[in-house]
Amino acid sequence: MTSPEDATAVVRLDLRAGAAALATTQAVRDRVAEQLGRAGLPEPDYPLFLVTDTPAGLTDHQPQYELLSGYRAVGETRILVLLVGSSPGSYAGGEEAYLPDRRLVRPTTLRASTTGLVWAGDLRSARTALDRREPDDPASLAVLVDLLSVPDVFVRVLENLRKLPDSIAAPGVRLLEQDLPTEVRDRAWRDALTRFAGEDTGAGDPVDIVPDSRLPEPLRALVTGRDSRGQGHRRPDGQANLAHRTCAESLDRADEDLVALRSFPGLLHPARRDALEADLHQAREDLGGFRALVERALQGGGGAAAPTAEATARLGALGLRVPAADSAGERVGEGLRELAGTLLGDGLALRSVAQHFTALAGRVEPVPGTALLHRLADHSEESVTRGSATEYAAPPRTPGAVLLMAGAAGLLGGLWQWPAVLAALVVPVLFVVVALLGANRLRTGRRASRWTMGPRVAAVAGAVAGAAVAYAADPPLWLGGTGLIVGLGLTAEAVRRLWRDAADSWAAGRGTTALRTALDGLDDLLAELVREHWAAEERLYCADAARSVAGMLRATAAAADAQAAPEPLAPAGAGGSGPYEDDDWLSAPSALETPESGAADGDADDGDWAAAYAWDNTPDRNGDHDAGRDDDRYGGDPGPYGTPSPAAYPAGPDDAPWESGEGDRAPRWLDREIGEGGPDLVATLAGDLRNTAMAAMAPYWGAVERGQAGALALARTEQRVRELLSAARHHLWHYGVLAPPPYPADHRARTTAAGLLGTDSLRVAELVGREADRGAVVQLSSPEQGALLSRDPGAALWIRFAPGTLQGEIEAAWRKSGSPVEEALWTSSGRYAGLIRLTPLRMGVVDTVLPRQSTGGSVRTDADRAEPSVHAEFREDDRW
Repeated sequence: MTSPEDATAVVRLDLRAGAAALATTQAVRDRVAEQLGRAGLPEPDYPLFLVTDTPAGLTDHQPQYELLSGYRAVGETRILVLLVGSSPGSYAGGEEAYLPDRRLVRPTTLRASTTGLVWAGDLRSARTALDRREPDDPASLAVLVDLLSVPDVFVRVLENLRKLPDSIAAPGVRLLEQDLPTEVRDRAWRDALTRFAGEDTGAGDPVDIVPDSRLPEPLRALVTGRDSRGQGHRRPDGQANLAHRTCAESLDRADEDLVALRSFPGLLHPARRDALEADLHQAREDLGGFRALVERALQGGGGAAAPTAEATARLGALGLRVPAADSAGERVGEGLRELAGTLLGDGLALRSVAQHFTALAGRVEPVPGTALLHRLADHSEESVTRGSATEYAAPPRTPGAVLLMAGAAGLLGGLWQWPAVLAALVVPVLFVVVALLGANRLRTGRRASRWTMGPRVAAVAGAVAGAAVAYAADPPLWLGGTGLIVGLGLTAEAVRRLWRDAADSWAAGRGTTALRTALDGLDDLLAELVREHWAAEERLYCADAARSVAGMLRATAAAADAQAAPEPLAPAGAGGSGPYEDDDWLSAPSALETPESGAADGDADDGDWAAAYAWDNTPDRNGDHDAGRDDDRYGGDPGPYGTPSPAAYPAGPDDAPWESGEGDRAPRWLDREIGEGGPDLVATLAGDLRNTAMAAMAPYWGAVERGQAGALALARTEQRVRELLSAARHHLWHYGVLAPPPYPADHRARTTAAGLLGTDSLRVAELVGREADRGAVVQLSSPEQGALLSRDPGAALWIRFAPGTLQGEIEAAWRKSGSPVEEALWTSSGRYAGLIRLTPLRMGVVDTVLPRQSTGGSVRTDADRAEPSVHAEFREDDRW
């Protein structure tokens, strides 16, 4: 048998009216292509046909059944015929007397093992005995057809029919539909699209790139590159290394001279200062030579375009070494795809992901050497001079310890009585002399060096304080001498520190620090130039591909915005004329209805049920749908946003306004549980849209990996995105919220019914787990048809089914209740759950006939239907 995985959709045909349009093989194929094409599905390998007909139509539509049975496909063709109404000869006008011929007549074409018949003589849709409904009540028929159109249910019903005599059964059903109100589903869909697309901030604010640790390996290698300094961007024997070493050696000699200058001999003799100035002058000249080499390297390191192989060769001639790219550029497309999946999986909106890709492109794109030329000004001779003057502008700060030493030295040197008190002037005079000598030694041109006043003031203050103490205490002479000796020692240490700081400040003003900073800055600029040349072509390709992906993501966001935008309402009564207009089985009247009965009832909805329950399936014409409905199925106004219909499934349970002015239209075997939406509804729908986007972009990643991510691939991807977004909308409206979309989904379990619908799955578990008795279902048979059913209670076959997304919850409820049941069918649709009972017919009820005419003959007319026996050359009882 055909598995549900092999079947993609069920093609629905109604032969009760318009069967003449399917008189040729091409007409049948065109009808199949029309339905599947509108749903975005290809030609089926395993065709599944759900045919709605009457018992009389089995022989009347013999040519059509032969065409369907002979439908050419890779796999076998399966046909499930849903018969509505009583068999020919069951009634004698309006009386309840039976004619002798009450058997069901079928052609031999429908006796194949790939065909099954479900005979619903009366849909039993009335909720009270006084409510008289037609045997083929349109509202109930739409639900039954929609249920059998689920591929899982279709296949299971057909499999069970094969186990019954003649592959024919009368159905009994009990269904529970869990769904959302139209306005809630509409609002959740728009909110999910808005969350999925993100806000449009115009040009897009810059965002921080994903941390390097989270980047896929192919992209991380291109972003981080190699540490060029660690690898040695200068060749040992190259010009760049020679110029750098020469300047560095000059600065090293200047540092040695500065160490000598900071000692006491440097304060007393000018030779050490002269040596330092000579070395600094040589370092400036060497730095100028290195700066000129760096400028040549930048000018030869690529123009406005990205670095090229010729530019790399010129760098090599200057003694710079560009590391080999190795395999860093491989699998760029794979890395971009993995990054997109990671960001979307984290819940980021499309426009936010696009900003990340734009930031990635800016970070990985190589910068040409000429773009770095402006940074040479930061290390020019004028910049070095300016930096030196800035450092020398303020005198060095005097440490607090030096001030304490100066004050203490003055205090100890001033402990004298008159006339020896004049010795208290020794320490302050020494501080003044050192200040004058040091300022003159560090003179620059005509301007003497600025010397701090703090130590001199502290020494004078200390001397005055010492003299005051001596005057009051009258210390002995030995104490004054000892204090003076200790004070002179403190003076020497303070002077040493003052001279050291003054020499450092003066040297910085002459450029020792600025020259070293400039040399390091120029070398860093060379290292950055080498890094920009590493894997330049691979990085440029990655940047272009990342920008292309960002553009595609923004186009996808724009398509999502278009889906979420409100559409204008169409004028009342406007009908669909596009490729998604309703199928014939909706627009045609029932073969069981007559003009007289319709006029007698005076019920416009029953007489023209297609007008009341049909959808306008055009995705961009939702206003037509709402304008054509008198009442919303939840009793409210249709609202400003149209409700799209599944393209290949023109009628579903939510087509019919169950509650109208005439009372409850839902059949008594259907219970409806309407939720108001759970807390996870919008987030789950947004996740479905992200999966849809990744599925739509799957072919695009191949183009990226092949280097063909151009305008054509982008346009094709945008078109595919729009198509899959429409298909996601189709899936939501037909299969409900609980069913995941048919695209590659993540591995996380889908949330519960309470999280999506705001309903409890316990009711589903109770219904599906009921005991298989005849009171659990409603038999869709008329009283006179009931006499034709098998009386064996064990002959009926049961099908328990529920949405596959609720399997875990339902099985947990069964285990908790301690009432294990037989294996259930877990369906791909998230709307219906319940029980189906297939009761076989009694032996001898079904007759199989061999019609005279072949598929090439004409279709029977209404006049021919009065005598069904003219179509049978002979009749064979099924029992043989």
